[in-house]
Amino acid sequence: MAKTPLDPSSSMAALYGVHLKRLRERRGWTQRDLAARVFVSPGRVAQLECASGARPTAELTRALDDALEAGGLLVDLWPHVYRESFPDWARRFMELAARAVLIREYASQAVPGLLQTEAYAREVLRVGRTVTSPQVLEERIVSRLARQARLGESDAPELQAILDEAVLTRRVGGDGTMHEQLERLRLACGQHTVQVLPFTSGAHPMLGGSLTILTMPNGTEVAYAEGADQGQLFEEPSDVDLCVRAYDQLRADSLPVVMSARKIANAAEGYRHGGSERRALARKQLQQSRGRQLRRGGGRLPGRRSGA
Repeated sequence: MAKTPLDPSSSMAALYGVHLKRLRERRGWTQRDLAARVFVSPGRVAQLECASGARPTAELTRALDDALEAGGLLVDLWPHVYRESFPDWARRFMELAARAVLIREYASQAVPGLLQTEAYAREVLRVGRTVTSPQVLEERIVSRLARQARLGESDAPELQAILDEAVLTRRVGGDGTMHEQLERLRLACGQHTVQVLPFTSGAHPMLGGSLTILTMPNGTEVAYAEGADQGQLFEEPSDVDLCVRAYDQLRADSLPVVMSARKIANAAEGYRHGGSERRALARKQLQQSRGRQLRRGGGRLPGRRSGA
């Protein structure tokens, strides 16, 4: 029984697969021939051509495009294939973010993706519930780093970031990872508007969540609120206005730019040469010492006083 041809209009992954198969057959190669040229198994090529299995990584796509001399066709399709694995609202947000002229972010738990180092991004992404395999992890890392490239382009958006103080103190990865990441943030203070929301600011409307507000070229705004592995996109003006007011409150409660840069620099210095590990060891030793003192001095009945 003949296999039903893949419908290229059914999904972006199917369109990618149809083009991949067409390019391969045009060169007279088998799936095994192509697989050998890009260092994957023939089964992986078959998966891509059938739009089954894991999505292709950006690195594999570039290798396939080069091997098949596709002139960038597969590379151009890849972002659309990748975004297809996200919910509709997430894809919509990613598309809008790619066109925004102003990005305002409040990060409550981790450094914003646009400012993450690769090592830090790897640590953050690998614990996400939606990362189901090492291949998906690599896809997410490549995509995140690719989005950062826009900040270096001539039409780069203005970036304003508010970091909860918890972002500076939460140890993600080792001391080396944290030191590199905070140094990256310190340098970003000279390129973007970066402020720190101190613990002393107290309660605020975005406790436990993060917020991004995008301003589009036509002046319209959208907002995106995010929690653990879930988010919500707001496009209704009344909803966006509430988010903008919450962001303005966070900004008013944050440290000034110069003081924020100094706090980030001090935090980075604290992770230099294993600083946090030494502090953790010192605290552990102090706790053990106190425990020994309590064991030596505790458990004894008070001495009976003479004449009692």
